[in-house]
Amino acid sequence: MKLNFEHHQTAHCENGVASNLLLNRGLKLSEPMIFGIGSGLFFVYLPFLKVNFAPGFSYRPMPGAIFSKAAKRLGIKIKREKFSNPQDAQKALERNLEQNIPTGLQVGVFNLTYFPEEYKFHFNAHNLVVYGKEDGKFLISDPVMDYTTSLTEAELEKVRYAKGALPPKGHMYYPIYIPEDVHLEEAIKKGIKDTCKNMLAPVPLIGVKAMRWVAKSIPKWAEKKGTKVTNHYLGQLIRMQEEIGTGGGGFRFIYGAFLQEAAVILKNDELKELSKEITSIGDLWRDFAVDIARVYKNRNAKSDIYNELSKTMLHIADLEEAFYKKLRKAI
Repeated sequence: MKLNFEHHQTAHCENGVASNLLLNRGLKLSEPMIFGIGSGLFFVYLPFLKVNFAPGFSYRPMPGAIFSKAAKRLGIKIKREKFSNPQDAQKALERNLEQNIPTGLQVGVFNLTYFPEEYKFHFNAHNLVVYGKEDGKFLISDPVMDYTTSLTEAELEKVRYAKGALPPKGHMYYPIYIPEDVHLEEAIKKGIKDTCKNMLAPVPLIGVKAMRWVAKSIPKWAEKKGTKVTNHYLGQLIRMQEEIGTGGGGFRFIYGAFLQEAAVILKNDELKELSKEITSIGDLWRDFAVDIARVYKNRNAKSDIYNELSKTMLHIADLEEAFYKKLRKAI
């Protein structure tokens, strides 16, 4: 069984799976457009949740939220299924393939055999598409790879039932209804408004306030927990920014591309200028990541480096707050 499915490489797995699954059903939407409509730009800090022995940081909402929100705003229906039994999960997937339905899966990264070793770590919210089965192997379209690949039944079961935070539990999903007319304008506006609401939220766990909390915590970690633990926390922060927040700068570059497209569709030149602004902020996030990497690898001799990193992140938070206020007004 090999379905007629086009593989396109993208910057981020969930956007890429969504874009490729919709294209397979005849709806062409770019990765940035799905990301923007699905309010993918986010920041959350969960100090009480430990992931890889570090606090929970994320530059994106919960797994599945981007595609779910984008689908709802575009009038698309997605079917999602989870299975307590791996055999049932495999049967359901094979049933879909027999019915010519390429299927999105949530999986763990660590045991993906085709991933380079340096990219393997315990993260259970990766997404890929299964589009066929040949010689006992499932055919895999992983949108962060530039080529298609395959996994044996045992290998696929292992990643579908990865243990730890956010276990996939055999989670599979696929579109079951796409309207003939998709109203992009309204969906774009809803996506932008929701992003601004999240990033300007009054609670300290999400958005700009969460960024400031993390920034102010950096020197405190150094003082209370020591260099080794602080560097591990900072390493986790930039891993979430540059590896999980793929596309770089914690998705800021992808969001800039979305605003460029949105400016044309909505005939709104202000969005074009704001696209440049968030791209510049993305550059600052990337510089911040480079500075942390130097600290992590003991290549930074500055004595006051943790205070410097704190100031940099506070400055970025100020710029982001001003950006979302302008964006909310523009829309």
